[in-house]
Amino acid sequence: MAKKYDLVIVGTGTAAMVAAMRVRAAGWSVAVIDFRPFGGTCALRGCDPKKMLVSGAEAIDWASRMRKHGVAGKLDIDWPELIAFKRSFTDPIPEKHERMYAEKGIDTFHGQARFAGPNTMKVDGADLEGRHFLLAAGAEPVKMGIPGEEHLVTNEDFLNLERLPRRMVLVGGGYIAAEFSHIAARAGAQVTILQRGERMLTHFDPDLVDWLMEKFRRIGVDVRTRTTVEAIEKTGNAFSVRASSQGKSSTIEADLVVHAAGRAPNFEPLNLAAANVTVKKGRLELNDYLQSVSNPAVYAAGDAAQMGPPLTPVSSYDAKIVAANLLHGNTRKPDYTGVPSVAFTVPPIAAVGLSEAQARERGLEFRMKSQKASDWYTARRVAEPTYGFKVLVDKETDRVLGAHLVGPHVDEVINIFALVIRQGLTADAVRTTMFGYPTGASDIGYMV
Repeated sequence: MAKKYDLVIVGTGTAAMVAAMRVRAAGWSVAVIDFRPFGGTCALRGCDPKKMLVSGAEAIDWASRMRKHGVAGKLDIDWPELIAFKRSFTDPIPEKHERMYAEKGIDTFHGQARFAGPNTMKVDGADLEGRHFLLAAGAEPVKMGIPGEEHLVTNEDFLNLERLPRRMVLVGGGYIAAEFSHIAARAGAQVTILQRGERMLTHFDPDLVDWLMEKFRRIGVDVRTRTTVEAIEKTGNAFSVRASSQGKSSTIEADLVVHAAGRAPNFEPLNLAAANVTVKKGRLELNDYLQSVSNPAVYAAGDAAQMGPPLTPVSSYDAKIVAANLLHGNTRKPDYTGVPSVAFTVPPIAAVGLSEAQARERGLEFRMKSQKASDWYTARRVAEPTYGFKVLVDKETDRVLGAHLVGPHVDEVINIFALVIRQGLTADAVRTTMFGYPTGASDIGYMV
């Protein structure tokens, strides 16, 4: 006999937790399902553990920059100890999350969820009947379709490495490649990035990415753009990566090859056809309320919805929208204006709002301030030559349209620009705000 619930949630990450708690607080019966340890991508195998490893890279980089500026001696990363530090955060999470669900009276199921009908689901031998469903299972590394693909390790594998290999190749040029290369290179690995596109970090302003690439070169990361990986072959305990670039073939030897070519939801195991949930070109067909257009019982949030940027704050935001629509009817639509994005390289690069290219495509009249600001105090204080910005302001309204930053503290400063853009504040309002000095934020008035 099927167990009946008001809401069945697939996934236990940020979106699942937020939605489950809100709906349960309203008295609904709730079940959550995950075939992995409870906690989701961000907490267990994504942004949180990654940034804990970045902390080690930051310490090494800071000490290196300050050498001959009053800091003496040489620091090194002890990789096993750094991983142990990361695990001090991640290891307790699954049990903690299960306990939180239990305390709230939310039933938990372990196993692969699979629809058996529009309102029924099977998991680990149990039959669940739901009045509503929320798909919030996150994303998985995309299939690359190359010979030897099985030899690639994932971001999760990298974050659990007991020992860092001497030679590492990253296939792809997005967030994962940029961040992991900065960690591994500062831990002593020889790192090569193979990126099919013309440049890395395509979600960020190309001028600022160019400035950041100087740092890649300075720390010894070999970035090869316009390079297509053709095959990966294993020879003993090592790997040979065959690639081509502009008609020329090459082979890179490595001890580890990391998948850094992007992630996408894996809907296949869910058997969505049985639930009459339509998918088009790999995306759920949703209405403006994050609800399936073909099965009104089903909603989605975060990476599964693919409506906003694939970021943790968006997952949480989507979950709040879905919870409100479940409890009060479809009244709320997501608004992704002013969502900041950060790649945690060292130093970080960040963006929010419109890019220069997007503003021009829309035919907007805007003024732009852009400068490589290596001589500003914020950069000189920490001996960091990679520092710059590009800010776009609408000529007619004086509202900030977009902000693009690279350098020390920009992972924090970008949040102020996000507030400015989301609340429609003017550049004049920013300039007349008094910021604490000397801080990274105190530069904002000069950037607009």
